[in-house]
Amino acid sequence: MIKNFFTCGLVGWCLEILFTACNGLKNRDFKLKGNTSLWMFPIYGLAAFFKPAYRFIRNWPLIFRGLFYTICIFTTEFLTGSALKKRRLCPWNYESSPYNVDGVIRFDYAPYWFGTGLLYEYILTRRHREKNNLSTQ
Repeated sequence: MIKNFFTCGLVGWCLEILFTACNGLKNRDFKLKGNTSLWMFPIYGLAAFFKPAYRFIRNWPLIFRGLFYTICIFTTEFLTGSALKKRRLCPWNYESSPYNVDGVIRFDYAPYWFGTGLLYEYILTRRHREKNNLSTQ
């Protein structure tokens, strides 16, 4: 679980840096400077819990697994964002978006979280899938 926590934390950091760098292109900022916060590492690391959850949902269709992960990510983002916001430590602020809830989640980010959840599933379960493929050959 600890290895998965660190893997998910690092993957999340990298994705956030890529996302924020590419987001700068909207403002014609071609420096492609991405950013993140140390607070984000443990938040992304919580995706390690997707591996034990996968045991219960692995037979669900892809769309339902993606929706499950999206809901989990929104819930985590809301809880952690609200806790950090109370202490004036929240590194993100979505208040300018018409699709925000309390400035800590954005519903228009659902497709990104859907894909991120499935990426985490792929990363966390690849050894399990490889083992099953070897045993069926």
